[in-house]
Amino acid sequence: MAGCFVDVKLVFASALLSCTHHVILAHNHPSSNLQPSELDLGMTRRIKEAGKVLDIQVLDDIIVTTDGYYSFADEGLI
Repeated sequence: MAGCFVDVKLVFASALLSCTHHVILAHNHPSSNLQPSELDLGMTRRIKEAGKVLDIQVLDDIIVTTDGYYSFADEGLI
C-alpha cells in the first residue's frame, strides 16, 4: 500500500505488440496527494529513457486521485 514496483518491460509490452509510437502513462495515488513523489519522478525518468531506446515516446504520466489529476507534461516534467 505504501509503494509499487513497476516492471519497465511490462509497461512497454503492449506498446511493442501493437507497434505504437507513443504512450501515456497513468497511475493513481490512493492517498489523494496529487504531488509526484521522488519515486514517481525517478520511475517516469526510467520509463522515458527506456522508451527512447525502443523508439516509443512517452507523452505524459498522469497521477489520478479522487481530487483531480496531475500531468507531468502540463508541469514541464516530460
